[in-house]
Amino acid sequence: MSKENIEVPLRCQGIAVVLLKKFDNEYKVLLLKRATPVLRDVWCYIGGSIEEGENAWQSALREIEEETGITKVSLYTSNKFDQFYSPNENYIYIAPVFVGYVDDEQNVILNYEHSEYKWLSFNEAIEHVALPGNDEVLTFIEKHFVKSIPTELLRVGN
Repeated sequence: MSKENIEVPLRCQGIAVVLLKKFDNEYKVLLLKRATPVLRDVWCYIGGSIEEGENAWQSALREIEEETGITKVSLYTSNKFDQFYSPNENYIYIAPVFVGYVDDEQNVILNYEHSEYKWLSFNEAIEHVALPGNDEVLTFIEKHFVKSIPTELLRVGN
């Protein structure tokens, strides 16, 4: 008797972005407090959908501007992914994580999706994020993008 194996589909329809900015020679992480029904009151980094005709990195730049008003950022792909399994719909969601170094003069202007923002140390940010796996992403980013200089091969956009 043979059984057919069923695959759990992968969906990559979005991106995530961790923004970094230097304050007194220390990089801090931008966290946003969600104001929409999905993840209301949860602290997280930037996330959003990939729109038709966009590459993932183009979506990252668009989402940065839409959610924070920030337009001057040096963007890198991190080679890390946000991921979760949806038990109701039986799929695995995966999103490339980008890292953006924010220019000093750039200020945050939130859109309707968020109610608050904070620039936090990595330790503080790791304590604030609520979704499992976000802490691992932040630890990875700190190791490869703060404690060491990322290779230009990872730089995208501008």
